[in-house]
Amino acid sequence: MTGRQRMQMALRFAQPDRPPHWVSLFAPVREAFGRDFPDLSDWDTRSAPARARLLDECMAIYRLIIDRYQWDALAVWCPWCEPEAVAAAKRAFGDEIMVGTMCGSNVWSIDYISAFSDWMQFSVDLAENPARLHDHAEQLLAKGMKAVDGVAEAGADFLLLVDDVAFNAGPFISPAQFGELITPYLRRQVQHIASRGMIPMVHSDGDLTSVLDDYLSLGAACLHSIDPMAGMDIAEVKRRTHGKLALMGNVQCDVLHRGPREAIRQSVLYCLENAAPGGGLIFSTSNTIFPGMPLENYDYMLEVFHEYCQRQG
Repeated sequence: MTGRQRMQMALRFAQPDRPPHWVSLFAPVREAFGRDFPDLSDWDTRSAPARARLLDECMAIYRLIIDRYQWDALAVWCPWCEPEAVAAAKRAFGDEIMVGTMCGSNVWSIDYISAFSDWMQFSVDLAENPARLHDHAEQLLAKGMKAVDGVAEAGADFLLLVDDVAFNAGPFISPAQFGELITPYLRRQVQHIASRGMIPMVHSDGDLTSVLDDYLSLGAACLHSIDPMAGMDIAEVKRRTHGKLALMGNVQCDVLHRGPREAIRQSVLYCLENAAPGGGLIFSTSNTIFPGMPLENYDYMLEVFHEYCQRQG
């Protein structure tokens, strides 16, 4: 069974030969392979042949990651949300795995306010001038729609919208405000992704329990990251979402970072035993493989995963 087939089955709540596996971003490529992604800071000013050479370098690294870790999908992150990169990845890997990319800052979010806006002004507007926030949400949506169209035309299979909207204690605004300021705009973008023939996936860290029904209303195919560090119990989340929204993630990143092995094993098995039966699970971490994470811990995570799959087999 190919990675593409595993993904297709999991997303329609069928039972593949094993749950598909991939991670949204793998940062320690030098530690793993002794090489780095090329510098893309001047991407927009490069000639088409120069960009093609840079993409060849990127695809060579993605090939190493996919083969070593047996990924079943790839969300191209270098360069970020770039149609030319999606097209290159589709040519390189599209017969084997699902290929997509990630886009962010599509709605009001923790990351967007922290990087591009002002928390104090946001808080004032939330109380006194919500119309201003809605106007800006329309601008973010328009920008996001343009990104959707670009990667759709490049042939992306899926698009993962990465907008962190929750802390460990819950959403960054109240559930009622979330339903007014976040959900409608995220839903429109998800619907646009689907209308362009791509699979819509959504991501947020943090505790989404109080807004999980909002996520169910979007029409998305998959939710990442089911964050155990924020107290999200994948058994309960699956009870509420099975048959409606597939799940990706949940293997606890801080445990992968610090160990010990027994804690990694417990996190892996809790995720698999509670979410793999009946399909609808993409096995992954609760965030990324970030710089500084010991690669031997990721290797061990996958060792436990394959042991589980063989026992089910």
